[in-house]
Amino acid sequence: MSSAQEAFDSPHAVAEALAAASYLPDDEIAMAVFLAQQLNKPLLVEGPAGTGKTELAKAVARMHGLRLLRLQCYEGLDESKALYEWDYKRQLLRIQAARSVDGATWQDTRTDMFDEEFLLARPLLEAIRSEERVVLLIDEVDRIEVETEALLLEVLSEYQVSIPELGTIKARHVPLVFLTSNNTRDLSEALKRRCLFLPLRYPTVERERQIVRQHVPGINEQMAVAVAKAVAQLRTLDLRKQPSVSETIDWARMLVTLGTTEVTASEITAGFPVLLKHESDIATASRHFLSVD
Repeated sequence: MSSAQEAFDSPHAVAEALAAASYLPDDEIAMAVFLAQQLNKPLLVEGPAGTGKTELAKAVARMHGLRLLRLQCYEGLDESKALYEWDYKRQLLRIQAARSVDGATWQDTRTDMFDEEFLLARPLLEAIRSEERVVLLIDEVDRIEVETEALLLEVLSEYQVSIPELGTIKARHVPLVFLTSNNTRDLSEALKRRCLFLPLRYPTVERERQIVRQHVPGINEQMAVAVAKAVAQLRTLDLRKQPSVSETIDWARMLVTLGTTEVTASEITAGFPVLLKHESDIATASRHFLSVD
């Protein structure tokens, strides 16, 4: 098993590389990514939806020039979807082909039935068996049951997968592992012990302004500041779903497309279909901004 290559020798270098990969980190994010790389530890990124957790893993893959493997977690996820399963159709064809040979018995073919040729690798095993180093994203890990977390423990601590029919498969290259959580439930202590932890919050007004300037060509400084401040105001309200960073960017693009030169209360309310996704949230935000105007 090879060690992770030390591509960046400081948190500052990581921050510059992430920025070049279109992700503007703060000091806490840069430090966490740097330590995860140096210590070969998975990074658990936890925070509200829309704070850039998944995008961080994608940006790390871009900055290293590595392939991203993603395991999207959901309730009911099991070993066959996360780790591996056997290709039963091909195994059946193998049995049928063997039976067509004179004298072939089950004993003659059973040792061939659980060869790697018949193994269907899912994201966790694929990351372990990869010929090249990869970034493994285990997305929304809080959506799986506590019992299912056990599937992850061997991978995250030893970078290996045990398959009864084949034995233990060790990683050829240690993957860079990111787990994301929306904090909808408490994760097990066993899982947390294996990871570094990064709480991710919505960006400050200044950082969101920078993000808008980077991702929205044609927007000027005044508009970028106004957009960031307006979204920050929205996030102070009692909403079912706070506007995400990607929705901020979409709204800024809308304003540029429409040729808007000033962010007024009416411009903000016109952007609610982009920023807000619940009728109750639109009503709450409308009352706030119309009263301010």
